[in-house]
Amino acid sequence: MQELDFKAIGSRIKSQREFLGFTRDHLSEQLSVSVNFCRDIEIGAKGMSIQTLAKISSILKLPLDYIVFGTTPNSDATPLLLMLHSCKPEKRKFAEEILKTFLLAME
Repeated sequence: MQELDFKAIGSRIKSQREFLGFTRDHLSEQLSVSVNFCRDIEIGAKGMSIQTLAKISSILKLPLDYIVFGTTPNSDATPLLLMLHSCKPEKRKFAEEILKTFLLAME
């Protein structure tokens, strides 16, 4: 079994939080935890319950396997691709259409 690297887990959480423009206060409020606990998760000082991990996955739109192990279906996945990957198929189609329209408008 692969050992958990809490510093790496926290780093992935912090990166996505910052990518989305969320403050630590905002994330802690969404998780119903203290800001200090949120900070401790991000620096790898503390672990979290499965329920908190699932909430983080949902709030930050990240797959659980990426948060915990850093694995992605695509090794060069960006934060945006990770978010798309975590969408339900029907929502992903909608997001892809929006992105396609945006990219075509940029040409």
